[in-house]
Amino acid sequence: MPFLIADTNMNTAVIVLLAVSVLLVPSSSELCHPEDKSALLRIKASLNNPPLLSSWQLTTDCCNWSSIFCDLTTHRIVSLFLEQADLPVLSPIPPAIGDLPYLEDLTLNALTNLTRPVPTSLLRLKHLKYITFTDINLSGPVPAFLSHLRNLRYINFFSNQLTGSIPSSLSRIPKLRYIGLDRNLLTGTIPPSLSSLKGNLLYLVLADNDLSGEIPQSFGDVDFGYVDLSGNRLRGDASFLFGKDKRAEKIDLSRNRLQFNLSGVQVYEALTSLDLRYNKIYGEVPEGMAGLELDTFNVSYNRLCGRIPVGGNLQSIGYSAYLHNRCLCGDPLPPCKTA
Repeated sequence: MPFLIADTNMNTAVIVLLAVSVLLVPSSSELCHPEDKSALLRIKASLNNPPLLSSWQLTTDCCNWSSIFCDLTTHRIVSLFLEQADLPVLSPIPPAIGDLPYLEDLTLNALTNLTRPVPTSLLRLKHLKYITFTDINLSGPVPAFLSHLRNLRYINFFSNQLTGSIPSSLSRIPKLRYIGLDRNLLTGTIPPSLSSLKGNLLYLVLADNDLSGEIPQSFGDVDFGYVDLSGNRLRGDASFLFGKDKRAEKIDLSRNRLQFNLSGVQVYEALTSLDLRYNKIYGEVPEGMAGLELDTFNVSYNRLCGRIPVGGNLQSIGYSAYLHNRCLCGDPLPPCKTA
């Protein structure tokens, strides 16, 4: 319906016309940086426009799109997380990810039809702190070029098909605090150089691979917060991972071929989970274990002997945690024989 403006009221007419013109001008309030938006649209195109990214539209502000976060001050893309989606066709990891120069957190998780390799364009992500590539069927070696990303704190490649050895160059990432390479097909030994990552509470998760050899003795100087080396073919001594000055909350060395005397092992009071089953560990369960509040404890299928200490959770944790040893006895197992 047309506006009816009296000739004698020109001031009102001008105000109405200005108001209408403002409504017709496209909004200039978009916060997203145009170069970031361009990179995101290239990522979407290279993945063949999956439904997961349906909100990524040219006409909208990319800071409002799903699966990304913008910095509240600079409005640059700092987080990209693509998770749990079926891609329409086989697609490589988009090289355009490397064109998000302020990216700090990158997650690709449970994406079907995503193919390798990890693009070297990620080397341009100088601000990257967290990289999570989990359950996406990655194959080939762990990318050695990750050592050039000096701000990395967290690497998680859980549940892929990675092969080859663990690159010793990971030890050159000065801020690295989490290495998760579990459930892959890695072989070879654990690099002793990783012991140079001596910051607070290193998390080392290498479970369910085909690693062999001995645990590096230099790991005795590392302050682990969590160490899981289970499900490999590791052998030899591991007693140096324990000690009253250690702060690890969880240690899992189960399903290996480790052989050492458990009797003299000292444990830090913060330890809440210890799994040593299916090894060749001998000696006795240390008395110090009775002073811990353990959520998980299992020493079954070893070569232990002697009386189970009384205290803590050692009795309530269940008899199956002690089965198939040489001569363990006492609650929750049958009583020890008296002379």
